[in-house]
Order: sequence, then C-alpha cells, then structure tokens
Amino acid sequence: MSLTEAPPAPPTGPGEPKLRKPSTRKRLVPYWLLLPGILWLVVFFALPLVYQASTSVQTGSLEKGFEVTWHFQTYLDALRDYYPQFIRSLLYAGTATILCLLLGYPLAYLIAFKAGRWRNLVLVLVIAPFFTSFLIRTLAWKTILADGGAVVDVLGTLHVLDVTSWLGWTENNRVLATPMAVVCGLTYNFLPFMILPLYTSLERVDGRLHEAAGDLYATPATTFRKVTFPLSMPGVVSGTLLTFIPASGDYVNAELLGSTDTKMVGSVIQSQFLRVLDYPTAAALSFILMAIVLLMVTVYIRRSGTEDLV
Repeated sequence: MSLTEAPPAPPTGPGEPKLRKPSTRKRLVPYWLLLPGILWLVVFFALPLVYQASTSVQTGSLEKGFEVTWHFQTYLDALRDYYPQFIRSLLYAGTATILCLLLGYPLAYLIAFKAGRWRNLVLVLVIAPFFTSFLIRTLAWKTILADGGAVVDVLGTLHVLDVTSWLGWTENNRVLATPMAVVCGLTYNFLPFMILPLYTSLERVDGRLHEAAGDLYATPATTFRKVTFPLSMPGVVSGTLLTFIPASGDYVNAELLGSTDTKMVGSVIQSQFLRVLDYPTAAALSFILMAIVLLMVTVYIRRSGTEDLV
C-alpha cells in the first residue's frame, strides 16, 4: 500500500454498534451558546461603530441637524488640526506602558515565585485600587503631587526635578499640571492591568526548567534571559496591550492632573462631543485614533514572536 492511500476501515462485526453522525440539533448547540455573545457584540459594538462611521462623514449643526454628505475632508481637517494631541497621547501612553512593565514585571515575578503563602494577599493588594472609582484614584494624585508636598520636596532634594525640567516633563520645580503628572496618573491607574497578565504567564512556568538550567551551570541572569522571560512573553504582550490601548485614549488623567499644554486626544474628543457639539469631528478623531492604535498593535503582535496571549 502506498503512503498516499488511506488504510482500509476495520470490519464491523455483527454485534458491534455502528457509529452514527450527531444529529443536527447537537451540531447547532455550540452556535446557540455563542449567540448571546454575538448579539452583545453586534448591539453594543458593531452598531455603535457603524453609527459613528456615518456620523464622521456628516455635515451640519446641532440646530439644523446633521446629514450624511460623505464629507471625508473632516478626517484630514481633524488630523491637521489635532496632530499634536495624537503625538502627545501616543508618547504619554508609551511612556506609561514602559514604566508599568518595569514596575510590574519584578512584582509579578515575586508573586509567582517568591510570595509563598502571602501570594493571595499580595494579589488582593494589587487589585485593591479597583475597589474605588477611577476618578477618586486620579484625584488622590492631585494631593500627592501638590506643590510643597512630600513628593515634590524629595524630588527637589534629589535634583530629579532639574533633570525632568531639562527634559520638558516638569517646569518651575513643580510636578502638578505637567506631563510628568499625567504619566504618573496613567502608570498608577493601569499598573494592575500589567501585573495580572504577567503573573498569570509567570505562574505557568514550570519550576523544573529553572532547576534544569541550574544543572547546566546557567547563572540566574542567564536562566532569566533564556528561560523565564521568553516563556513569559504572552504575559508581556497582553499586559502592554491592556495598558497602552486604554491609556492612549484616556482623558481623565490629562484633565485632572495636566494643563492645557498636556491635553491628549481623548480630551479633544470629549470636548468635541460634549462642549463644542461638533459630532463629525469627534467621530473622525475617534476613528483616526482607533486606526493608529490598531496598526501599531498589529505590527507589535507580529514582531513580538509569540502565538498565544494570556
């Protein structure tokens, strides 16, 4: 028999039951189970997205009404007028994501491998900020970073503010209403979104791999570089996405901790929707931001070299 030919089916005896195909009702069970989720996505995601797409190509005013005229010039005008806010949003979000990774990875590593019986307690402390509202957590940073506070005094004594002022992140020996304050708020508010995927990924690493690396005379640094970090890449990718995507569209931190010079594109969208009442421009800004983030995420996932996410 050639390799390309299928082997013959084994003969069925008179007393052996024949395999029957599942009924149509059973084959449809998975689709019925998926139906509520699909309806949820269609009603609360797809339809609003289509509505916003139609809004972005409308012209008119709130008093006279809006009409779909396929005015794509709105996209070009929005990108031309507000490109500094786009660059600022991506810069702030990227900086906060890097800080969250640098702060969250060691903590997730300690929870996964060193916490022992204290693991559950530390995990509760990580998610404890979620027990209060996003707004309250952000307002607390206004007190923490206030002029004359302990944080500003320590940073000034250590001459950190001199460096950040030279970089343009602070000014006049103050932190509040500067880019540094916005990035601090973003880092604090989205840090749990980095730690939890990292912890989940690190917890899956088999400890016997570390022992095998030690048996092969690998140093702890080599073990981390060759074993631990590559195996935790799904958590790194998931954590960075969960941090960067919402941070790039955030406007609460920029409104409460920043100034007019630190406005992010989320602040512009919120203003266009609720204050200026220019719905087409607001919708166009939203789609431009979504397209930029989607492009960056696609490139990042392909370059990350991992096939699964936590």
